[in-house]
Amino acid sequence: MKRKINHLLAFLKKPQNLILLFFVVTLGYLVLFPLVCIVKDTFVVHASEVMRVKGSKIGDFTTYHWVKVFADKNSATIFYTPLFNTMKVALGACFVAISFGGSFAWLVTRTDLRWKGILTKLFMFPYIMPSWTLALAWMNFFKNSTVGGAQGIFTALTGIVTPNWFAYGGFPITMVIGLHYAPFAYILIGGILRNMDANLEEAAIILKTKRSRMFMEITIPMVMPAVLSTFILVFSSAMSAFAVPQFLGLPVRYYVLTTQMFRNLNGTNPGYGYIIALVMILIALIIMFVNQAVIGKRKSYTTVTGKSANISQFKLKKFRTPISSLFLVLVLCVSVIPMISFLLQSMIKIQGNYSPSNFTLDFWIGAAAASDKINDKAGILINADVWKGLFNSLKLSIVAALGAGTFGFLAGYAIVKQRGTWLSRFVENLTFIPYLIPSMAFSVIYLSMFAVRHGPIPALYGSFAILAIIGTVKYLPMASRSGVNSMLQLSHEIEEAAMIVGVPWWKRMTQIIVPIQKSTVISGYLLPFISSMRELSLYVLLVTPANKVLTTILFQYNEKGWDQYANAINFVIIVFVLVINFGIERLTGASIEKGVGG
Repeated sequence: MKRKINHLLAFLKKPQNLILLFFVVTLGYLVLFPLVCIVKDTFVVHASEVMRVKGSKIGDFTTYHWVKVFADKNSATIFYTPLFNTMKVALGACFVAISFGGSFAWLVTRTDLRWKGILTKLFMFPYIMPSWTLALAWMNFFKNSTVGGAQGIFTALTGIVTPNWFAYGGFPITMVIGLHYAPFAYILIGGILRNMDANLEEAAIILKTKRSRMFMEITIPMVMPAVLSTFILVFSSAMSAFAVPQFLGLPVRYYVLTTQMFRNLNGTNPGYGYIIALVMILIALIIMFVNQAVIGKRKSYTTVTGKSANISQFKLKKFRTPISSLFLVLVLCVSVIPMISFLLQSMIKIQGNYSPSNFTLDFWIGAAAASDKINDKAGILINADVWKGLFNSLKLSIVAALGAGTFGFLAGYAIVKQRGTWLSRFVENLTFIPYLIPSMAFSVIYLSMFAVRHGPIPALYGSFAILAIIGTVKYLPMASRSGVNSMLQLSHEIEEAAMIVGVPWWKRMTQIIVPIQKSTVISGYLLPFISSMRELSLYVLLVTPANKVLTTILFQYNEKGWDQYANAINFVIIVFVLVINFGIERLTGASIEKGVGG
């Protein structure tokens, strides 16, 4: 017994072990326990359902929701059609992202394409900006008077009325999500192409192999791991998208799983929403296992030892200028032109009328006029509601970044220090789970968990605390991955030398480890900050009028048809996020367009 006690005391004397135990308890409550809560809520009668579940009262056990979702005459509307739409959109988005992003990656890394520097910078804009900005831009350009109430810029310029299938529904949702994640495909595929061993291509050139055959039999097989990873990650992200399907699908009642879940939770069928959340989590877990199977089958894709620095470039010859110009136009269409559309739409008094006399700055700096049906709110720059939302967004993002960045770095430190132990592996997997859960499903879990008191933990719904907690936990994987990577780069001898001379743990952290890995630590704070500033689906179910943030104000304005104000707020958010992102690049030297391993 004495030996066991000594072992326990020796175990607890190590800071990394205490940190790991802290994460087991904390994340066990904030990540695993909520899953139990949401499963429970699929089997109980909720207040809004008492009248439909005959002979029941609030809190009674029932299988009503499961029958209605999966085996009822209305199941197609409730679940199967949104599921089919989700799969169709996700697969289509993967095709668009890989085709566009992969083609651009090949042109930048393997050809003499013109203007590579500016094209690469602009190509990353849709990835840096919130996902729904392209959705609003699509509506600005292609909406029609049949559904949208006013013609878009395209119709105003050409006189051609866009059909409903092109303006709203599955097609634009697929295109917008695919274009948003095309830079993500470029990051992964471009990184492989940039660092790929060129010896195979050189050998093929010596043997006078045709370029088309080289591309099909050498280049594509070499980048296939990146393509598969891109497919899995884009599919997962597209499946969990909420804002884009909400903006582009709602006008024609085109529902996917996330929008159907939001509709049910905000309506009278919360039990349906909890079941849909569970289905989305299950799909995310399947994607994780598929990803592990794909990556795990082959740990290395090296085919030749040694790396040739002489990467052969494909000469575009007479097509160089036309292809470069075409991609410049395409990149401008998904980066700069949407921002121009937001400015235009925020300054027109009557939607669909783009004559100079119809432009005004009232929606930016105009005073509120209750008698004016168009301008019944103050311009966003003098609107107290908007400034309060911006303040809440900043406060929430700072708190979430401080929480995720600090805990993520500590988790990375403890995981690496105890690498190889079951406790380290368990915490590493536990910190990654929030990344796998779609944002909307994650907010549903916290809505279920914190709606009532659990022992000493009060009901937090409606408070700022629940937003801060969910933001911290959701972005913890981002910071913990950064922490693990930074600690893996740091030699153990550095800290061991300080331990020999008796330097305490807190001083080793603040005066040795953190200063050495300053850039990575800063990224661990700033990246969650950016993500929180542009987040919508994670917060939309949890905010109240007292603590709404800028993105939820934009969502509210868009739902009410206040398009000018929504576009103005969207422009502000984009500029804010872009400035912060370039600030990160200046501070850390990181450049995401260089790709993985670039």
